[in-house]
Amino acid sequence: MSMVSVIALLSVIGSVVICLLVAVAVVAVIIKLVSDKKKGKSQCGGDCYGCPYTGSCHEKSK
Repeated sequence: MSMVSVIALLSVIGSVVICLLVAVAVVAVIIKLVSDKKKGKSQCGGDCYGCPYTGSCHEKSK
């Protein structure tokens, strides 16, 4: 095997490893968001001032 093909192979392996790490990070974030949603947690700070969804995500107090 020539030196050029070894370098090319290592480059491809490096790219695959980086892609796998990014994919694992994205899956971890999605799992965390779904888990928080099931627990009733929200990413919302509760301050609706300036929010385009004001009144649609929180029930109005009676």
